[in-house]
Amino acid sequence: MPRYVSIWFPDLISDWFIRRRPELKATAFVIAAPERGRVVVKAASRPAQAQGIHAGMVVADCRAVLPTLEVIDDIPGTAEKLLKALAEWCLRYSPIAAADLPKGLIVDSSGCTHLWGGEQAYLADILGKLEAFGYHVRAAMADTIGAAWAVARFGKLKAIIEPGHQSAALLPLPPAALRLDPLITARLEKLGLYTIGSFIKMPRPALRRRFGMPLLSRLEQALGQHPEVIDPIKPIVPYQERLPVLEPIKTATAITIALKQLLDLLCCRLTKEGMGLRNCTFKAYRIDGNIQQIQIGTNRAANHAAHLFKLFEIKIATLEPALGFELFMVEAAKVEAMSAAQDALWNTLNQNNAEVAELLDRLAGKVGIHSIRRYLPQEHHWPERSVKPAADFDEKPATNWPENLPRPVHLLAKPETIEVTVPLPDYPPILFRYKGKVFSISKADGPERIEQEWWIEDGLYRDYYCVEDDTGGRYWLFRLGHYNDNTPEWFIHGFFA
Repeated sequence: MPRYVSIWFPDLISDWFIRRRPELKATAFVIAAPERGRVVVKAASRPAQAQGIHAGMVVADCRAVLPTLEVIDDIPGTAEKLLKALAEWCLRYSPIAAADLPKGLIVDSSGCTHLWGGEQAYLADILGKLEAFGYHVRAAMADTIGAAWAVARFGKLKAIIEPGHQSAALLPLPPAALRLDPLITARLEKLGLYTIGSFIKMPRPALRRRFGMPLLSRLEQALGQHPEVIDPIKPIVPYQERLPVLEPIKTATAITIALKQLLDLLCCRLTKEGMGLRNCTFKAYRIDGNIQQIQIGTNRAANHAAHLFKLFEIKIATLEPALGFELFMVEAAKVEAMSAAQDALWNTLNQNNAEVAELLDRLAGKVGIHSIRRYLPQEHHWPERSVKPAADFDEKPATNWPENLPRPVHLLAKPETIEVTVPLPDYPPILFRYKGKVFSISKADGPERIEQEWWIEDGLYRDYYCVEDDTGGRYWLFRLGHYNDNTPEWFIHGFFA
């Protein structure tokens, strides 16, 4: 049977500001933003609300009521980001959680409450931890999202609605509890229908003619007669393993054991399905709500638990247990099918490739995956177009590297302008100035003329020279164009070893 929890934060933004600035806890303040030429209150603290100040008021009117009122500029998008983070935090209670703008969360608790000893303990644990974070919070549990939402915001008797009793729980609540448009709510109250019970048994055709389909849809969703689907904060990661612990874990040894167990489970599944991961994240959920995580990447698909553990082992020291971790999780965000040749990396028949792959992965763990690149030749004459980054470790080149022509070890991504002194046209330079330094050339070889493909781009040709200065440094220079076409430009394009 489906069960849902609706969590409501009546003072979400003001509570968040108090968490950042604890000195504001007893202060009357508002969060405000410009709107149509006026500064309007978006949220107010509880001391300000006690003085009659609420969202929607103009700040000038608020100051007339309370001259000492402190005004804080609103940060656009704060509520969305905060609810998303809180929904991610709720994943420890259920694999499905969603943000319910502007001030709520929805958690699908179906089949989860027994892990906490029942629905009462489940809800108490959620509320207790959120209140410990500093949030004022209300929550309710019911068979439907609509009923849970209504009781969390307007209910006064109990927070947990017994299965099948959502109709009775809705009867004393106002029409606004059905998440209706304010215009529909105003029309209902104008007719004296101040509670849901006053119209819930009216004929459906009469309600539809008078108030439209939105009223019927919301009523049927709250009663469970019409399904309602929530949009989870993130899609459930298919390749994921979770490990809750009975007591908070603080030691590196215990974290290592938990990581090994999770990797063994994940790699066992990957092996059975013939898959390997390219990206993997290890998350550790602290009891104070903080989420610590480390991430690794591999050059090719891998499902060897020992190898993946070595990559994570380098970063375990970066985790900060503080009061301890209560939940561990590994998830493979990117997986690929593994061929028989890739699977053979981990046996002794292909030991050299295995060592190269492991070495690259360990180096990437130390210096970052973006610091290691592999390039392949392309069939282009223009030097900067003649190479491309390889998509993965196994990609094969379409052509061979040129071996009959000299090419620099370090090729600049974009040629840089230099000043040269040339004895005669079509001669190599005798010196050049680069970044304020003058280089005197003792040896030179060239020119090598390179023209770009006419079907890609029109332009002048280049005459390249390999030059060596008097200190032994070797450079790759080129002249763009010919001396017959005004004064040509000179560039430096690379450095030889």
